[in-house]
Amino acid sequence: MPASEKKVSAKKRITNDRYNSKCDAINIRPIKEQGQKIREAAAAAGQSLQGYILQAVAERMERDSQK
Repeated sequence: MPASEKKVSAKKRITNDRYNSKCDAINIRPIKEQGQKIREAAAAAGQSLQGYILQAVAERMERDSQK
C-alpha cells in the first residue's frame, strides 16, 4: 500500500473513531418478514434504514410526550 493511501486510511480511521465514540448502538431483531417490510418502506421513503427507523422513533417519542 502506498504511503499516501496509508495516510488516508489512518486519517479516515481517526475520523470514524471520533464519530463512533459519539454514537450509541441499539440492535433490533425483527422477524424476517417484518424486517423486509421495514426495509421496503425505508426505500420507498427514499431514506436509509437507519434514518427511517430513527425518524419513526423520534415521531413516536414526540407523540408520547404530548399525552
